[in-house]
Amino acid sequence: MKQTTIAILATAIAAATSAFAGDGKAPAVPITIDDIVVHPVTGPYWHEDSFITTDLRPVYAYHHFPGEILGGGHATVAAAQLRIALTKSLQLVAYKDGWMEVDTPGLDEQGWNDIALGLKWAFIQNDAAQFHAAVGLAYELASGDDNVLQDDDEIRVWLSANKGFGRLHLGATVNYFFATDNGDSPLGDSDHLSWHLHADYQVCDWFSPLLEVNGYHVTKEGDTVTPFSGADVLNLGGNSSENVITAAAGVEFRPHKRLALRAAYELPLTDDVDIFGHRWTFSAVIKF
Repeated sequence: MKQTTIAILATAIAAATSAFAGDGKAPAVPITIDDIVVHPVTGPYWHEDSFITTDLRPVYAYHHFPGEILGGGHATVAAAQLRIALTKSLQLVAYKDGWMEVDTPGLDEQGWNDIALGLKWAFIQNDAAQFHAAVGLAYELASGDDNVLQDDDEIRVWLSANKGFGRLHLGATVNYFFATDNGDSPLGDSDHLSWHLHADYQVCDWFSPLLEVNGYHVTKEGDTVTPFSGADVLNLGGNSSENVITAAAGVEFRPHKRLALRAAYELPLTDDVDIFGHRWTFSAVIKF
């Protein structure tokens, strides 16, 4: 599936490049069909695009741990994200919540995730040029259950940008997280950074393949330092020398103009000791 997706996107990139021929300018709007951009699929807590929408996004993820972490095993997460357009440029984002189950040789627990929400301001919305940019500010509350390693207070700031080239859509997001537990969490905490890249190609009005790359980096170790940071789910202190980068291929199907169904398979590109073995992410976008 990954090779097929890459081939389709390579064709899309070549087509977009050829559009610059002649007058040297990209088309201002999609040529033949309405522009349909795929919202991020992987890294759903932190991969935020620049569009102001009102929608509900149920998410289910199956995450496999490598053998070096907790003796292997897996975790599953079921959550529902809510985004509400307050104005044409301001959005409320409730991006983290839900239920987690962890099943490993050393841990068999289930419980609630932390809750996180924030505001996003889209300061550039140029539909004609297919260019959008936004900033955001959010807070994660240590409201989850310790038995599933949820106990983090942190401030999040982010910047995102999205650019379209006809049917090809590219996006990037950068987050920075400031831990506010002050060393009180027995699990440890740290300041960290994440970045996320996205590409999708609108084959038709009901189908788009996508590629995404996600990176996670500890920038300031906490008082308690663990061999791994927890990537996009947990803040476990972490080691500042750790870098986790993953890549994912996926698809989106749109059976209705207000409903999108998505799935993606994700693997690590780095070989540091971390929580990533592989992950399946399934989600939907229900528009209002």
